Amino acid sequence: MNARIRARSFSPAALLFLMLLVSLWVDPAHSARAGRVDHRSAGTAQEQDDDVIRVSTELVVINATVLDKSGKFVAGLKPADFHLFEDGDVQKIVSFTNELTPFAAAILLDTSGSMESRLTLGRSAALRFLDDLRENDVAAIYNFDSKVEQLGDFAPGRDLPDRAYGLKTKMMTALNDAVLRAADDLSKRDEKRRAIVVLSDGGENYSHASADKALNRALQVGVTIYAVNLGPQGPARDITAAGILKNFAEKSGGRYIDSPGGQALRDSFAQIAEELGHQYTITYRPTNHTRDGKWRAIELKLSRSDVTIRTRKGYKAPKA
Repeated sequence: MNARIRARSFSPAALLFLMLLVSLWVDPAHSARAGRVDHRSAGTAQEQDDDVIRVSTELVVINATVLDKSGKFVAGLKPADFHLFEDGDVQKIVSFTNELTPFAAAILLDTSGSMESRLTLGRSAALRFLDDLRENDVAAIYNFDSKVEQLGDFAPGRDLPDRAYGLKTKMMTALNDAVLRAADDLSKRDEKRRAIVVLSDGGENYSHASADKALNRALQVGVTIYAVNLGPQGPARDITAAGILKNFAEKSGGRYIDSPGGQALRDSFAQIAEELGHQYTITYRPTNHTRDGKWRAIELKLSRSDVTIRTRKGYKAPKA
């Protein structure tokens, strides 16, 4: 009775409001259904985003340099001239470009203790490489000993940063860390062609990263490594150190340069600058979708027998 009396005392507008509240309370599925629709829409968008990421990460990008018998770059090749294999299995080329394009390079100058008498030679080598850059190419200079430092941002300049002229040598050598740092920085660049130029006697005794980790990172982001051995030549040459530099260069598709100075080095740098601007860039989607973290060997062959091809030897598959 009291409830009926109180209800009769409400205004029509108030009663309408109460009825609306009651209808929502007795039909909670309305809100649940709305929530499910929104969630499903959001889920679909997320799935689409994941698909984009998944597809893009399955593509493997390789840069290839093709040279004639005189060591000059061979232009004008077509996709049909290339035959691509991964672990011996034929792969289909998804995209192919050979356009002239700028490149970004990270120059790593060894300032460890073993370089004390050769630091001037290292600076001269860096300047020679910068001399061969084209107008739109960019480079950044790093030095490494017990730590890795970037001396200047990526820029088209043809001189070393002022800090490079005041460098002093220190005892230890973190070569692997330097390659890893440079590869990480190059991964943020927009240039399609990326390179690391190592100016060192090849020692390694202080890195946190292993050589495999540094190399795999470089391969992951499409970096080609060129290594110039600045160590003493002849019987005094450190064979182990030379092997470290060769490993970085050969597995990434780059070059190992045994001449620390003179016209031979200048010619080598001119050839590197030319090939970086003219490389063939090929992408493919591996037929092996297993995410086991294992090494996958890449082999790129040509229909022609009068040329040689240089590219990276493989990559490490993602791990689930």
